[in-house]
Amino acid sequence: MRDVKAILQVAATYIGTIVGAGFATGKEVVQFFSQYGMIGIIGILISGYLFIWIGMKSMLIAKRIDANSYQEVNEYLFGEKTGRIINSILLFMLFGVTSVMLSGTGAVFREQLGLSAQLGILLTLILCYFAVIRGMRGLLFVNSIIVPLMLLFSIIVITAFPDSTIHYGDSSNIGKILLSSLAYASYNLVLGQAVLVPLGRDSANERIIKWGGFLGGLGLTFILITSHFALITIPNVTAYSIPMAEVIKVIGTVIHLLFILVIYGEIYTTLIGNVYGIARKLSASETPKNAIIISVLLVCYFISLIGFDSLVKYLYPLFGYMGCVVLLAFMFKKVPAPR
Repeated sequence: MRDVKAILQVAATYIGTIVGAGFATGKEVVQFFSQYGMIGIIGILISGYLFIWIGMKSMLIAKRIDANSYQEVNEYLFGEKTGRIINSILLFMLFGVTSVMLSGTGAVFREQLGLSAQLGILLTLILCYFAVIRGMRGLLFVNSIIVPLMLLFSIIVITAFPDSTIHYGDSSNIGKILLSSLAYASYNLVLGQAVLVPLGRDSANERIIKWGGFLGGLGLTFILITSHFALITIPNVTAYSIPMAEVIKVIGTVIHLLFILVIYGEIYTTLIGNVYGIARKLSASETPKNAIIISVLLVCYFISLIGFDSLVKYLYPLFGYMGCVVLLAFMFKKVPAPR
């Protein structure tokens, strides 16, 4: 029974780490899959397979080499010298994406609640600090609450569109879909290493890692599929900044309130995961120090002032290309033998 609870916590933390502002708003789903219509499901299934395979593999590697952070894993994948370069790039990526998440919480407060964006950001900073200060236990606790809400919301969304018109897209785009699926998986999995590595290393046994990775990847695939089937019912879906909001308008006010809670929760879980990963690397210990956590949050806050739209526009494509290199290394590098 204890293993079952641990497996579900690993799965929930994995899901909570991967989803974020772009995922929650539906913008990422449209950009990588739904713009191609019905056949975008092919890309989702490929990404889902990679989420299961590489997510599980990265946690197993972390467990077997006893890695404290993603730094040791990258040095195992690339060697010490190249690994250091990859780690520097990944640290930059993590700061950038964490700032995007923080800016995204401000956008939710401003656009969905009509409140000050700075109020949303400052409130999130405080909540993030209290979650991260608890270490991995804080991440497990928050995700065990937020992720079930995400799954419930996904079920509500898909059941609301049983008879809608579906846009099938052009089958000639299959090559683009394949590239999109690889880029999407690589970007998310590489950034997810900040949490997946300590999550794997701190797991009690490999059974928890394998089942947690499998269920986490499966859950991510399910959320992607439900979002995709809802989004492809919207004409000119690429024209919207928050396409999921167009879906919610059809359902009603109560679901809209749930949507706001879920979108904030999705951003928040990714944010605390990234902050924890950065702080753990800089602290070189399992429990990051207060001063380091506060410093990381402040740096991300000042970067977030650039604005959500600008950060997404310039940082996300760059990170996608960087991620492909690490994804390929995970594909071809063997998992070390148990110690």
